[in-house]
Amino acid sequence: MIIIRLKGGLGNQMFQYALYLQLKALGKEVKMDEVSGFKDDPQRDPALYDMFGITYDKASAEEVTEITDSYMDFMSRVKRKLFGRHSAEYQDNTGNFDPKVLEMDRAYLNGYFQSDKYFTDKDVLKQLRREFEIRPEDCLTTGESWELYRMIRQTHSVSIHVRRGDYLEPGTIETFGGICDDDYYKRAIDRMISQDPDAEFFVFTSDKEWCSQNVSGDRFHYVDTGEEKEDAADLLLMSLCKHHILANSSFSWWSAWMNDSPEKTVLVPPKWLNNKPMEDIYTDRMIRV
Repeated sequence: MIIIRLKGGLGNQMFQYALYLQLKALGKEVKMDEVSGFKDDPQRDPALYDMFGITYDKASAEEVTEITDSYMDFMSRVKRKLFGRHSAEYQDNTGNFDPKVLEMDRAYLNGYFQSDKYFTDKDVLKQLRREFEIRPEDCLTTGESWELYRMIRQTHSVSIHVRRGDYLEPGTIETFGGICDDDYYKRAIDRMISQDPDAEFFVFTSDKEWCSQNVSGDRFHYVDTGEEKEDAADLLLMSLCKHHILANSSFSWWSAWMNDSPEKTVLVPPKWLNNKPMEDIYTDRMIRV
């Protein structure tokens, strides 16, 4: 059996689910541990069902304990003391694609597995596109949201994702901070305008103050739907833009992936994280600027 530890935000869970489907397609017995990854993360919960109605096989507490050799009875602790722990846990340490993950038959997979190399099966790709589809009528309820939808569909729209907020907090800034700075967005915007002088930019951010100083102008539109299903609305609207300027965020990664147009341009920062190589998060369609 293979158990995947579900954890992180929506975009991270989408990567883990994509790996789940790929392993299933390879004939593996696969389940999700949707408990352990959220015990110390009160800000997040399993999100795939609420967002997409996605279900999956769930690992029991007993199955997780057995595969990680974490029984707490006296004899189990003595055995671990004498002979060491025999856990099948695999830790995704580098952030790069590891083909061994797809060859395992017994493992507890702990990581984000952020690469499209983990889900290459054609039927898996079709299923992901079907299950990750968001219908406008399911998340857009106001006139303002539908006007944004119309503008994005009818203009030379470019999404810009600016994620700051939690990326600036101690313990997080060391990993994510300083990558998508004002110089990065300026380079990306200039490149988009040189490619398409009629580009209209739709800015998705929770930091409007910073964006007003660094990502602004006549052709910029700030997206704030205020919808009850705001994540779904943002993901949908981002994905409908013709082109994309990404933050180093799995949320905007998936918005660009959901746009299957052969005409799209996807601009990305030159590195993804400060402390891991993460070379395989970049797809063939992405251009580093």
